[in-house]
Amino acid sequence: MQVQGFVVGRLAANCFVLADEESGDALVVDPGDNAAELLAQFREREFNITGILATHHHLDHSGGVHDLLEALPDAKFYMHRLDYPMIAAQAPTAGSWYGHDVTPPREPDRFLDHGDTIELGGRTLTALHCPGHTPGSLCLYGEGAVFTGDVLFAGSVGRSDFPGGDAETLIRSIREHLLTLPDETAVLPGHNQTTTVGAERAVNPFLRDPRGTLGIDLD
Repeated sequence: MQVQGFVVGRLAANCFVLADEESGDALVVDPGDNAAELLAQFREREFNITGILATHHHLDHSGGVHDLLEALPDAKFYMHRLDYPMIAAQAPTAGSWYGHDVTPPREPDRFLDHGDTIELGGRTLTALHCPGHTPGSLCLYGEGAVFTGDVLFAGSVGRSDFPGGDAETLIRSIREHLLTLPDETAVLPGHNQTTTVGAERAVNPFLRDPRGTLGIDLD
């Protein structure tokens, strides 16, 4: 599997394209809020986009889904059912945050929950429901990598002070569903640089000391 990353939008969100070399099929994870710039890149690289996954509803990750689906009508749309309605709820604020309007996308072709899988060519990718940043945050695991949206970052974790967020739930999600992955698993987050599960287990202050960093005690 080939992975190509793109940094898009005012909030510099990471969009990843996962491509199966044999079939040529590709999955977009978090298209950001500006689909036009991505479409030009996709066409230049001749990606055959068969699916689009929004890890959560925040518009810096999901705001471009509608326009991508309009341009790629055969692509399937995947999301968690708890977060999908919140795209429309946030859309009226898009102009002030991102400098342009956002149209909410159509209902997903398939709502994903924990343990559900997506087939990409001959490869299987597994959805991990990791609430805490938002109620319906999804991570996607497979082929030695996990795409974490805004759940886990290099040296940090997602914010839990937005509506629907909860710090205790977030840390439990990471402990139960991400830190149980092999240490060498690449972590490809929704912002900033990549890392590994082992590195975050060893040095991430929010995971090592949630009481001191977030004021919660899970032990």
